[in-house]
Amino acid sequence: MVTKRSVATAIIFTFITCGIYGIYWFICLTNDVGTLSGDDRFTGGKHFLLTLVTCGIWGYVWCYQLGKHIQEAQMRSGYPASDNSVLFIILNLFGLSIVTYGIAQADVNKLV
Repeated sequence: MVTKRSVATAIIFTFITCGIYGIYWFICLTNDVGTLSGDDRFTGGKHFLLTLVTCGIWGYVWCYQLGKHIQEAQMRSGYPASDNSVLFIILNLFGLSIVTYGIAQADVNKLV
């Protein structure tokens, strides 16, 4: 079940919990996008473990895939599709992954 999450609340909880909520948000967001795009293999646990094992390198692959899956979900729902894959990679290169989460969550909220 895909639920709406407040972007501002999620960011505040991530800072308050020193990133622990950010891990939960990453996993839930990835699962939600996988569900909306119709790809059951796009799961948060798998991508979190791959990012952990590769010391963060897989996070760039995840960003690209996240953008593509959101675009697919938008096309399936009849919304105007936007491909933010490159933007997500650039944000992560500058250490702004929480901004990536926020943009992706806003897109998911529009689809729910």
